[in-house]
Amino acid sequence: MLGRLVEFSLTHRLLIILATLLLVGAGLYAFRQLPIDAFPDVSPVQVKVIVKAPGMTPEEVETRVTVPLELELLGIPNKKIIRSVSKYALADVTIDFEEGIDIYWARNQTSERLAGVLKDMPSGVTAGLAPITTPLGEMFMFTIEGGDLSLAERRSVLDWVIRPALRTLAGVADVNSLGGYVRSFEVVPDNLEMAARGVSVDMLQKALEANNRNGGAGRLVDGEEVLLVRVDGSVRALDDLRSIVVATREGRMVRIGDVAEVRIGNITRYGAVTRDGEGEAVQGLVLGLRGANARDVVEAVRAKLTELEPTLPPGVKLRVFYDRGDLVARAVGTVSRSLLEATAP
Repeated sequence: MLGRLVEFSLTHRLLIILATLLLVGAGLYAFRQLPIDAFPDVSPVQVKVIVKAPGMTPEEVETRVTVPLELELLGIPNKKIIRSVSKYALADVTIDFEEGIDIYWARNQTSERLAGVLKDMPSGVTAGLAPITTPLGEMFMFTIEGGDLSLAERRSVLDWVIRPALRTLAGVADVNSLGGYVRSFEVVPDNLEMAARGVSVDMLQKALEANNRNGGAGRLVDGEEVLLVRVDGSVRALDDLRSIVVATREGRMVRIGDVAEVRIGNITRYGAVTRDGEGEAVQGLVLGLRGANARDVVEAVRAKLTELEPTLPPGVKLRVFYDRGDLVARAVGTVSRSLLEATAP
């Protein structure tokens, strides 16, 4: 048998050479596509539920939100353990599933149970599932520097320019925005003016909710032409807020600008990001999708940031301080060197 194989190889040399080249090429391709990471992901199949309960104390969140949610989630099949953390205005519930369970099946089961219990929660409570990532999913970190921009302006650049672009990349589960100030419109009631005009805080809130949306008003047919009619009522500037009518007193309209101060402000912060102990910074954190190839994700993020940098405000730079790709390259280099040293004569 061996003799016939040698004879066939010698008489069909061109075929053997081509087969060898194809085998080498397939091996090189498979090697380049091999998912390589510096951290072995040993975390279980995990689904995390984040619940927001504005204004509730940790005790209220535990009794009115976390406990009912846990009781509803206890019946999910193939569940291993449920654990939760209750904080001010926030509940974090984590479900671990048995090994081998499909992550998308687990999220679907959790979503169905969550939808069933959410309608019985207190008013204002909202909930959702965290991105499909793992505790080792942090792939890329960078800060926004330069350009003489304030922290609020840097955060706006991250939220409205960089983050949406990075979230379109394959393998990116989410991009967290950390640090800085989130710009917002603030309406600060003037108690004396409100009392003088008979306006309550509830009336002020309802006026804001009812006058910050666009509406359709049907269609207008003119011969063969059809025009769409719409009402543009969304708030775009401070003057739009000031001109909203709250009530009518003695034939005169009372507007928000008459009973409150309208200004640009920031959402309340619960933490900050510092850089080298020299001051605050704005940070972007790229989270990789569960099972994604870390090397490919990092390369795609690098290319996208390079593409975005010329479009940023003048002087703004992106400073990378954590890159999983560098760590992967060093880990692979160490393993390769060790194998070469072990096989050397």
